[in-house]
This record gives sequence, C-alpha cells and structure tokens, in this order.
Amino acid sequence: MRLGLRLFFAFFLINGLAAFFVLRVFMVEVKPSVRKVTEDTLVETAYALAALASADLAKNLFQPGQSGPFATQLSNYTQKPIQAWIWDARKTTLDMRITVTDAQGIVLFDSQGKDQGSDYSRWRDVYLTLRGEYGARTTRAVKEDESSSVMYVSAPIMVNGQIGGVLTASKPSSSVQKIVDSAEQKILRGGLLFVLLSAGVGCAVTWWFVLHVRRLRNYAQQVQAPTLNESTHPAQMPQPVAVPNMPGELGELAQAMDTMRKRLEGRDYIEGYVRALTHELKSPVAAIRGAGELLQDDLPTPDRIMFAKQVVDQSLRLQNLIDQLLQLSRLEQRQQLDKTHSCSLMECAQQAMNALQSTAQQHGIALQLKGADSHGPWEAGLVTLAISNLLQNALDFSPEDRVITLELSPHRITISDQGPGVPDVMLARLGERFFTTPRPNGERSGTGLGLSIVTRIMHLHGGSMAIRNLHPGLAVTLDFAPENQTH
Repeated sequence: MRLGLRLFFAFFLINGLAAFFVLRVFMVEVKPSVRKVTEDTLVETAYALAALASADLAKNLFQPGQSGPFATQLSNYTQKPIQAWIWDARKTTLDMRITVTDAQGIVLFDSQGKDQGSDYSRWRDVYLTLRGEYGARTTRAVKEDESSSVMYVSAPIMVNGQIGGVLTASKPSSSVQKIVDSAEQKILRGGLLFVLLSAGVGCAVTWWFVLHVRRLRNYAQQVQAPTLNESTHPAQMPQPVAVPNMPGELGELAQAMDTMRKRLEGRDYIEGYVRALTHELKSPVAAIRGAGELLQDDLPTPDRIMFAKQVVDQSLRLQNLIDQLLQLSRLEQRQQLDKTHSCSLMECAQQAMNALQSTAQQHGIALQLKGADSHGPWEAGLVTLAISNLLQNALDFSPEDRVITLELSPHRITISDQGPGVPDVMLARLGERFFTTPRPNGERSGTGLGLSIVTRIMHLHGGSMAIRNLHPGLAVTLDFAPENQTH
C-alpha cells in the first residue's frame, strides 16, 4: 500500500475512533443528563409545593368533600392551555402531576383525580420521605415500554414540626423525550459533520505531506554526481535541480539532502579524477622507471642518450598532464566570466598563433588567419587558451608542409587542418577526458584533456564546439553566437 493511502487510513481511523467514542459518550450521557435536570426541577417544585400545602393539611382541608385553596388552585392547572417554545421544542401541555398523602401514605389529593384514597405507603418515594429521607423513584406505566417511565420526587409536608404528609411531584419521561431526541439528532449530525471534516482534513494533510515527500523523492532521484564524461561535456549534464522549498522539518531535510548531495558529488568527482589520473600516470611512470633502471648499467653512449631522452620526454608528459588537469579543474570550479572588457577574436587567434609559430615552423606547417574580426563580452585569456589547444591538436595531426587555417566569421572561429581526420564513430567521443586518438605516425597523442578544456570554456561562454571531418582533415568550430547567454 502506498504511503499516501496508509497515512490517510491511519488519520481517518484515529479520527473515526475518536469521533465514535466522543459520540458514544455524548449519546450515553444525554438521557441521564436530562433526567438529572428533570429530577432537580422536580425536587425544587415538590419542596415549594409542600410548603404551600402545609397550611391546608394542618387544617384537614384535604378531607373528602372539602377543598382548600391549595387543592382548588392545582385541580384545574392542567386544564389551562399553553403555547411555549423551549429553544427549538414546542410545549403545548402541562404534564406534571401532584399528589398529597397523609402520614400513613393514603392519597388525599391527586391533581389528575385518579388515585384519591389509594395507599402509596409502599411506594419508595413516599416510604422514604415519611421516614425523613429523600424519596424518589422512576416507574414504568407499561412494564415493557421504557418510554412510559414516570419520575416521582417526594417532599415532606411539615405540620407543627412533624411530618404530617407527603407531596409528590411526578413527570412522565415522554414529556422530555422530544428534547432528548432533538439533542441526539443534533449530536449525530454534528458527529457526521465532524467525520466528514476529519476526512477532508485527512485528505488535505495527506496530500500535502505526500506531495512534499514526492518532491523530496524526485529531487533525490534527479540529483546525481556528474561522471567524468558529463563534466567534460557540460551540455550532456542534466540541469541543476533546485532544492525544494519546504516548511519546517521537511525543509531542513531537503537542505540536509542537498548538503549530502554536494559532499557525494565532490567525493565521486575526486574518485573519478583519481582513477583516471592513475590510469594515465601508469604508462609514463613505467617508462621513466624502466629507463632509469637501464641507465644504472654501463650503456653505450647512443643508448644512454636515448634512455635519458625518454626520461625527459615522459617527465614533460607528466608535467603537461598535471598542468592541464589543474587548468581543467580551475575551469570546472568557475561559474561565471569576467565580462568587464570586450574581446576580439582576431587578437586571441593571433596570440595563439604567435605562441605556436615556432612549433609549426619546425614541422614545416603554415598557419593562416583570415576572415573578419568580431567582438563580444568574452574573456580573452580563456578564448586564447581554447584556440591554442585546438591549434596544438591540429599541429599534432597535420602532416608536414601543410596549412592550418583559422577562419573568422561573426562571433565564430573555425580551425581546419589537412590531417587524416577522425573516424566518424569517434567524433562523438572527442572532448571526453583522457580520450585520445593515435597520431598519423602511430605515436600516442597528448593527454586527452585539450578538447575537454575547450568544451568547458565554451560552456562558460554559453557557446558550443562542433567537430566535422573534411576528407582530408578535421574542422573544429567555436561558436560564440550572441544569442547564447554567457554563464
């Protein structure tokens, strides 16, 4: 089961159980509470009427054929019409019954005229009251029908300081049943509304929580350390994923995940660098060691010169590898350019040509610059470095007595050589760190970092590098198109 459903069911179960128990408590307490209020009212009514009946009982005005003021007033009170609204309940009848018994429990007066002369001495309410205790009872008029219950509350009628009789006030439960039913219906409706609101709140809370958890999950899935190939080809790298903006502990968790991501990226990146660097160092280190071991022996002069030259060449190769790695590392740490000065592509190309002119002359290669100059908010040092790396690659792969052309066009420069080119299947890999192709003479070419540096420089400028075969030769185009945004 998915997390959202589990949370919703757990929330709904907890609220449902809470609603059930609360409703049950209310439902169980409604009737007893109404009965307590009714009994409290009957107690006060009985004691008040008992005080009023005391004078008539002392004068024996409750005897048959006699009617004192108390009996006269109460005999007809139930006959009076009434229209009363008690909150939302309508009352149209007076249901209280008043009876008066003598000291032996014989009924002297009944407001309903039913039980005069009956013996009530065995009824609990009358019996206890005659003994000086609190007397009350609830009796069903129909044994099997709870709704026919009648509540009786008795009060002593004091005559000359003695209990001369008992006044009983009684009220049927049916008279307050409407109030009980109305209260229960309101509680049920409120409980149902509570459950529905709880379900709505549960859905909202679950949706909110699951939404943020999914954002964290998507963030964790999208975030991954760049591979060496991706870091060399910035265009292949996924767009940086923004840290989700979340409240409270979820926001702290997102920040913690971002911190962990940065640490993992740094660790993975360093591990990749170390593995690649170790692989690249094996060959020159082995060559230097082998040559050094041989130089310890007594060798002929030509052999000694050859092995000494090998040590120097491999040392230079190691130095070049380290320099380019440091250079690439610095570029990969940069996030923006120095755009305070305008840059001329022709000037950068001319500086690169001047730096490599002697190397070109040694190989009998001519460097030709043509086309119209263009300017832009580029960093001159990096542009010169990119052109120099491309020129160095062209010199490495160009046969002797050939021409390398640097052609300028608006916001663009193309370096073309007349070498063997690159197999089409390998074009896509040019620019990967440490990826190289063999030179025309079969020797191993450079460090495989030159094009990686160029690619990174173009990425910082918001430009691109395109490579294509010319048959013969290879053309590399650096595009500083103005619509591209520099980083």
